[in-house]
Amino acid sequence: MRREEMVRRIWERAEQKGPWDMAVVGGGATGMGVAVDAASRGLSVVLLEAHDFGKGTSSRSTKLVHGGVRYLEQGNIPLVMSALKERGLMRQNAPHLVHDLAFVVPNYSWWEAPFYGIGLKVYDMLAGKYGFGASKLLSKEETLERLPALEPEELRGGVVYYDGQFDDARLLIHLGMTAADYGATLVNYCPVTGLTRDAEDYINGLTARDEETGETFTIAARTVVNATGVFTDEVRRMADPAAEQLVVTSQGIHLVFDRSFLKGDTALMVPRTSDGRVLFVIPWHGHAVAGTTDTPLDAPSLEPRPLDEEIEFILETAARYLSRPPSRADVLAVYVGLRPLVKGEGKSSALSRDHVIHVDTSGLLTITGGKWTTYRHMAEDCVDHAITLGKLKDAPCITKNLRIHGYLEDSAALGSLEVYGSDAEAIQTLARKPRLAARLHPELPYIAAEVVWAARAEMARTVEDVLARHTRALFLNARAAMEMAEATAKLLAAELGRNETWVAAQVKQFQALAEQYRVT
Repeated sequence: MRREEMVRRIWERAEQKGPWDMAVVGGGATGMGVAVDAASRGLSVVLLEAHDFGKGTSSRSTKLVHGGVRYLEQGNIPLVMSALKERGLMRQNAPHLVHDLAFVVPNYSWWEAPFYGIGLKVYDMLAGKYGFGASKLLSKEETLERLPALEPEELRGGVVYYDGQFDDARLLIHLGMTAADYGATLVNYCPVTGLTRDAEDYINGLTARDEETGETFTIAARTVVNATGVFTDEVRRMADPAAEQLVVTSQGIHLVFDRSFLKGDTALMVPRTSDGRVLFVIPWHGHAVAGTTDTPLDAPSLEPRPLDEEIEFILETAARYLSRPPSRADVLAVYVGLRPLVKGEGKSSALSRDHVIHVDTSGLLTITGGKWTTYRHMAEDCVDHAITLGKLKDAPCITKNLRIHGYLEDSAALGSLEVYGSDAEAIQTLARKPRLAARLHPELPYIAAEVVWAARAEMARTVEDVLARHTRALFLNARAAMEMAEATAKLLAAELGRNETWVAAQVKQFQALAEQYRVT
């Protein structure tokens, strides 16, 4: 998947004056899901992303593939059942990136065991054949055996249940590669600048700008899909400046600690916090991730920042459950994600995570809301609508049983390269050169060959792309990522044909960004 090839395809189609079946705006989970679904049905698809794929919400999740225990409590049974089914399909189709994970809900009051135990049995029942394992009550000793870092004082026992975990940005990259495998054309750093219309004032394409060359081009399309998440309304107002707000934004932060704060391979789930959410502390890539919060925002931003009160909330809540209370000094990284919530009444934490498909009078098709776990179902629904709207070839959806690029049933032996699945072999081949086998930092597992692979095969263009999404260095340890920046920039420069001035600028830009991921 090379960017130059993708841009060339766009120019060739423009010269032929032939419309694409579908133009997708937005390269996050929703847009990529739509591209995979449409391309695998045989439709011609072009996807444009203004920044790097997954730059926004889709790389900043809690790293869970789950039905949503909180939505069960809210009584949204259809959403829970749909998400549990999709959870099973994700594990089936991308086993190198989606895994089972045991969660323990600790009980410190007499009523918690029966209360949460019954609720989680219902959760098991709703999962049906897509279940990951049966929940059960635990004694105090069994609870501490699974969660050695748990605060033992007044602990009565716990409930264990099973959900899924994944690497969000890596799955997104592999979805892009899957779409490309089926013939889709995807370009990053290519913002859409406007929408075009036919004689009847109906949208029939878009205009875009290649940020690398400054060139602009017009793309004709039978349908245009707006899949821009928290930026949904900005694109809708390109079609109709008076369009009413459809999406509200909520912010959630996550703190990353050394694995010693959690120990073991079991996650902690606190079912009720003061802001109405659940709190997770989960093992992830050799670290412990704690989150999340729910803070309404007036407007979305590309690099949201954590609020001090959010940081303190997670630290204080985690301290009540962990035998070693974490402090600000223990935070290796903080990252912030934004949720696109369909506008409604009440607190953002209570708004539905169902997705919505909206067709403007101009013919712009918007899909928004939803969550990572249901991306495939959202895409299927969207493409079904697009086929009708654009009078496209009607072919059935095949993504329920579509193996994602890199599919490998048993990838655990690959160690830190597991997230590449079957592509790991190509990276191991690169690493036969000693200089590419070298680790970029002693505190993280990433090697130089991964940078080369990201540039050659995954369309990484900047140091940030590599250290934030293609590897997860910035999200795991911001200081270590900063120390990796120069070596990463030099490797990228050699692949992309950049000079020393570019290297220096990249390092400076990344250092400034990485400071936002540190807690002082």
